[in-house]
Amino acid sequence: MFRKSMAAVAVAVLLTLGGATAAFANDTGYTPHTPTTPTLAGSSAAAVCVGDVPWITYSIVMTDPDNVAKDHSARLILTKGSHSITLALGTLVDNKLSGRVLWPGAKVDAAGHAVSWPGWITQNGKLVHTNGNFAWTRGSGVSAVLEVNPSLSVPVSYPQPTAACANPVVGEVSSATILPVTGLNVPVIPIAIGGGIVLLLGAGLLLARRARRS
Repeated sequence: MFRKSMAAVAVAVLLTLGGATAAFANDTGYTPHTPTTPTLAGSSAAAVCVGDVPWITYSIVMTDPDNVAKDHSARLILTKGSHSITLALGTLVDNKLSGRVLWPGAKVDAAGHAVSWPGWITQNGKLVHTNGNFAWTRGSGVSAVLEVNPSLSVPVSYPQPTAACANPVVGEVSSATILPVTGLNVPVIPIAIGGGIVLLLGAGLLLARRARRS
């Protein structure tokens, strides 16, 4: 009987001490810290034409106050149906990165002029339409995602084709008759010939008037 009473007292003491300890822990106000999840809020990407070249410009800002992100390599993923391509953009410095990358299927020469566009290939020295060369990236239905460690969906679509960008200039023109003037292709030789004819006609009329007067 005595042993049972002592055991009961011991249990009561332990429960009392445990409750006091818990109360003390709660009174300290300590709350475990949960790291903030990184985000790419405020980042952006857009398709633009520079001259005759389609580019994708991007500006990435990663908010990561607790340095949770382990990977700082940025990429842009374009997807449409079963098609997908990942474009490497570079590494964030101080959680920031900006720049531009060629649209898939586009290529430039040493002078920075476009020599290839998505949906076009060169055959027998001529540019022709194709379902290859990333033609699927044109038109609607393409989704784009910026990805570092977090990810962010961004609205990116291929630039609308114009005479100056996003499509090749279809047709062949002799380089002997075309000369770029202030950035435009102008047929110089026909203009020069026409100007010469006008001058000759003017000179003929002047001589005829002088002959009449004399």
